[in-house]
Amino acid sequence: MIRMITTLNKQQCSDVLERNYIGYLSYISNNSPYTVPITYFYNPKENYIICYSGMGHKIKAMRKSIDVSLAVADIYRANKWESVLVHGKYDEIGGTTAKHYLHEFSIGIKDIVLARENKDLDYISEFSSKIYADDIPIVFLIRVEALTGKMRS
Repeated sequence: MIRMITTLNKQQCSDVLERNYIGYLSYISNNSPYTVPITYFYNPKENYIICYSGMGHKIKAMRKSIDVSLAVADIYRANKWESVLVHGKYDEIGGTTAKHYLHEFSIGIKDIVLARENKDLDYISEFSSKIYADDIPIVFLIRVEALTGKMRS
């Protein structure tokens, strides 16, 4: 049986994003590309991705250049996988609105982890990068502009 690489449609891309919570965020800093793993939550109805981080290199870079991408993959074996690439814009959120998005993020991730891993999480620190006690988390959205995806099955 010959395994083919095919293009995912928009709904299939959305499905991959919805059932995952770890992706690879890419951004530009000083004319160089950087890619880092990040925890995310995708809201398909509003077409945005919620993330948060402590202040550091990626936040400073994305404030300067708001064009970003996020790569997400489901790899079942070497010849069976799906991958999605999101192109979007960095949008930093502040104040009480940030708390609303962080709550949506927390509930969404908790539901995904429960469905995928049969684990019931209590705290955000159980599934996302550590935010230090003195650090205020910076909540940001990736405003999705385009989704592309491939699969091999």
